[in-house]
Amino acid sequence: MLWPRQCLLCGAFPEEGTFLCRRCWQDFARTTGQDYCRRCGLTVGPYGHLPEGCGRCEGQRILTDGILRVGQYDSVLRDLLLRLKFQERTELADFFGPFLRAVFESRSWGQVDYLVPVPLHWLRRLQRGFNQSDLLAKALKGLEVPICRDLVRVRYTRRQWNLMSAQRRRNVKGAFAVRKRHLFEGASVCLLDDITTSRATLNECARVLKRAGAQKVYALVAAVADTAEFD
Repeated sequence: MLWPRQCLLCGAFPEEGTFLCRRCWQDFARTTGQDYCRRCGLTVGPYGHLPEGCGRCEGQRILTDGILRVGQYDSVLRDLLLRLKFQERTELADFFGPFLRAVFESRSWGQVDYLVPVPLHWLRRLQRGFNQSDLLAKALKGLEVPICRDLVRVRYTRRQWNLMSAQRRRNVKGAFAVRKRHLFEGASVCLLDDITTSRATLNECARVLKRAGAQKVYALVAAVADTAEFD
């Protein structure tokens, strides 16, 4: 009575046992119910799939071996991620946990040896207070896949959101490395991130991991921005 449950976004009263009101749930379902390319993560129609991706990413440089997403970076999904990332609503990581787990368990990749959160530079993490990708990894409760943090960010970079695709690629080039005595030799690795737009960060992480000996590098993200900008 004193502290009634409210919708995580609009403040309306949700139905019993839920975190979003009916309208926000409908918008969330719209962003998560679309079909997408398992190579690049972009939304595609029922006839847009090709043997090696889709028409939007055919011939493009993509270093990950596959990608899974919760939904498209739009509407309610976008607002939830922005609140998690920039408004310190860290409890929202637990909201995303079951969705990420369901998506991950639907994979066709086979065994994955390590789940690797995309790292933040120590200074950016100090400024923000947390790494949202690491919070999402911790929210994936019940998975029998260990979290490995042997991938580190060794160079402080500009924020990516206001950069063009080529600028994003240059911005993250050389920004990642693996620790000594890492665990990636011959391993199948799944990167975990909150949002991907141009795939520049995922590409650079995959490049570093494969150079360190990883056999396969996949990606699991909460949202993919529906843009045709590739590296």
